[in-house]
Amino acid sequence: MSRPVPKSARRADAQHNLEKILDAAIGCLSQDRDASVIEIARAAGVGRVTLYGHFPSRDALVEAALTRLLDRGDEVLEALDLTGDPREALRRLIESSWLLIAQSSAVLEAAQAGLPPGRVRDLHARPEQRVGDLIARGQAEGVFRADLPAPWLAGALHHIIKGAASDVANGRLDRSAAPHLISETILGAYAPVARE
Repeated sequence: MSRPVPKSARRADAQHNLEKILDAAIGCLSQDRDASVIEIARAAGVGRVTLYGHFPSRDALVEAALTRLLDRGDEVLEALDLTGDPREALRRLIESSWLLIAQSSAVLEAAQAGLPPGRVRDLHARPEQRVGDLIARGQAEGVFRADLPAPWLAGALHHIIKGAASDVANGRLDRSAAPHLISETILGAYAPVARE
């Protein structure tokens, strides 16, 4: 006769499965924003029933994966010194978080395909605000170009990061070189335009 599994062991097992599912969702969605629940469950090493026990729908899973990535990014950025010269602060931001930003961009695309636009904006507001504030400060101090809106410049940063992540994934760019290349490209694009 088998003994019943203690509740604490069941909770620990459920938590472990939840972590595996979220990590698998981030990995799968970073590679393919249309990754299915079956693919994610397989990557997590769990069955669909286990996955659906934690998330009632694919959209709920995508939202949880995006929230996890944004929380990780927030932890990194909270610990980051963004004071001083905005150019150096932006360089530190890119070097410390480019990979997380790239992953969250891919998962963000999956979220945009299934979640209401207002929910996606709410989830993404804090990281966008942090980058936007840094760019606006650089513009006010005259070290970033002010002839283009800060949201446009922030969007350019995200596109460059996403492109670098794609190049790394496809073997066209060494991962260790990416932060430097992103920083130099963006700082060049953000430099004030000399007027004659």
